Amino acid sequence: MKQIDIADLDCIYLSYDEPNKEETWTKIKNMVPWAVRVDGVKGSDAAHKAAAEASTTERFILVDGDNIPDPGFFNQTLSFPTAEYEHAVFRWRARNHINGLMYGNGGLSSWTQEFVAQMRTHEATDGSVETQVEFCFNPRYWPMHDCYSTTYPNGSASQAWRAGFREGVKMCLDRGRRPSTEEFTDRVHKRNLDNLTIWQNVGSDVDHGMWAIAGSRMGTYMTMLTNWDHTQVQDFAELDQLWLTVKDSEPRIVANRVGVDLGTQLGLPMSMLEAEQSAFFKQHYRSDWHNRGVMTREIDVIREREGW
Repeated sequence: MKQIDIADLDCIYLSYDEPNKEETWTKIKNMVPWAVRVDGVKGSDAAHKAAAEASTTERFILVDGDNIPDPGFFNQTLSFPTAEYEHAVFRWRARNHINGLMYGNGGLSSWTQEFVAQMRTHEATDGSVETQVEFCFNPRYWPMHDCYSTTYPNGSASQAWRAGFREGVKMCLDRGRRPSTEEFTDRVHKRNLDNLTIWQNVGSDVDHGMWAIAGSRMGTYMTMLTNWDHTQVQDFAELDQLWLTVKDSEPRIVANRVGVDLGTQLGLPMSMLEAEQSAFFKQHYRSDWHNRGVMTREIDVIREREGW
């Protein structure tokens, strides 16, 4: 069986406009002295291609600009029992500092140069619904079970709002397609609905957390209850313009303004937790979590749990 120590792979730190990116880069360099940085490349597809070009190894580790890895991750070994593994992209979970969620958003990942060179997503989409706002629907893109980092998308009000807005859009889609309001609860995956509910109600205990809640509610509202083109979520310039329309407002008012319609028209629970309640939720949410091994796929855990 082929094996690769993660410490033998290039590590690319991919930053864009994150408010704390310089401080995070210093932490990454102290943790991973061989890391290199790609900064300020516009467009998700283009940025990932720049990261692949910066790597001297065919497979490389990618660290997002607001992510702090657990140091132990770099002591892990990747195993490839079949050729299928050798060509796959792995995305591990991250803990979200705002709301405590643990899923692939913002997490550490391992790509191959070949995969990145061939993909056409986001601003470089080939036109298919599944590639307009996501990477994850490619069959070689594998969500992994274990969690090896924490993501901090709340360095500023605008960053927190954008993080929430983007997830508020993407979590209500059906493999990239916008469902009708009548289809919403049937077509959207239950785990996505669960995560969306947490984005829209939890996080008031951290800096700018209320803006993440407001952004998430706005993203879902604009996607599901207006004629806004949801594929624009991949365009950060478009999101900057949307941010300007609310940045001088009180985030709680912004959140509550659209919350009523999200509850009545989509059936989403609008139960915003106050600071102490949010902290309590995060303390106990998945408090019994344990990693199973760096090569454990999320789909394999689901099959085991549900007896497939």
